[in-house]
Amino acid sequence: MTSNSTKSSSLQSEAEAAVPLLDDWFDPIEAGLRDRVREFIQAMIESELEAALVRPRYGRRPKTDPENADGPSAISGYRHGHRSRSLIGTFGRVEITMPRARLDAAEGKTTEWKSSALRAYQRRTKQADSLIAGAYLAGTNTRRVRRALSAVFGGAISKDTVSRVWRKVKGDWDAWNGRPLAEEPITRLILDGTVVRVRLDRKATTIVLLVVLGVRDDGQKVLLAVKNMGGETSAAWRAVLDDLVKRGLRKPEFLIVDGGTGLEQALAALWGDVPTQRCTVHKHRNLLAHAPQRLHEEVSADYNDMIYATSAAEIEAHRRAFIRKWRLKCKAVADSLEEAGDRLFTFTRLPVSQWKSARTTNAIERLHEEFKRRIKTQTVLPSAETAAMLFWALLAAGQITMRKVDGWQTLTHKLADKPIDLAA
Repeated sequence: MTSNSTKSSSLQSEAEAAVPLLDDWFDPIEAGLRDRVREFIQAMIESELEAALVRPRYGRRPKTDPENADGPSAISGYRHGHRSRSLIGTFGRVEITMPRARLDAAEGKTTEWKSSALRAYQRRTKQADSLIAGAYLAGTNTRRVRRALSAVFGGAISKDTVSRVWRKVKGDWDAWNGRPLAEEPITRLILDGTVVRVRLDRKATTIVLLVVLGVRDDGQKVLLAVKNMGGETSAAWRAVLDDLVKRGLRKPEFLIVDGGTGLEQALAALWGDVPTQRCTVHKHRNLLAHAPQRLHEEVSADYNDMIYATSAAEIEAHRRAFIRKWRLKCKAVADSLEEAGDRLFTFTRLPVSQWKSARTTNAIERLHEEFKRRIKTQTVLPSAETAAMLFWALLAAGQITMRKVDGWQTLTHKLADKPIDLAA
């Protein structure tokens, strides 16, 4: 019987000669570099030990100089073998032969020499830990971090390793939460909350992260607090503010809030006399919620003409026109605007150059958006504390950066006596 195969002999030979995908991605530069890493690390540690013993390997102990007893020649000790150490870095896993030595101490005793370059029990370089934590902070879960970095680390990183690296971050997190704030030159606070889903008691639960940003007198924004709470109640906000005051935070000169009842009650009890700006973006959403869909575009146009006017006199005129128009067309919209009172226009007491940064809580809203983008792949975070710590770590690790507020050059200027006249 003859074969009816449709594949030509030339195609078969090409298929047999084909190399599996990625098998031909050998890079002699990378391979050569990783082969020399072990030699470099061992040479560096040997040099460190030679400096401690003041002699090379197999060298004689130097004679003591009586005129310079405190000099390096006074240091003495002896080598006593080697031990094997495994180290993981961005170069992969390498096995290192570590030299051992005993150094002479007081009263005829000796102490074990310790390398400052490779600490005791260190299994990964700081750069490797930074790479692992950075991949996790970028929004990748522990298993995906392991797979994504397997080529870099030669498959030596497990999901448990990623978890251990992340737990090491917690020490810095605890220190940050307890740091004193008395020396922070904070002149302005921006406060808002965001909702995240976490796992509590084996069930997905919604919690609120209460975030406080500070603005230094040089205009630089800085994260002061991020706390996980059950909601934006007055008690929850008061607990966050009391902790800041306890750590030395000075009374701010200006506040920017989202307009939540709980936050305003907490601030009124603590800093009732501090000028407070209610976020104009949040109020815009409130106005639209009181109007039918077909009027949203018209409401937005009138509102923006008022809020983004170039002078306090123009804002005052547009506000009067807004109230008169919408009292007749949709009274609920006019009532909602009047409910905000003069707190919606406190920014007019500032120099015009600061209006853009003082009108809204957008500085925090942008952080919220970036945070949620990073955790999108995880859906539900493992715990409430992890959510707050991850928010902080994104900033601490430089994954998210904050610039100075607009108009920071005029932050030292005093506020005007009062905002616009609210008479309609």
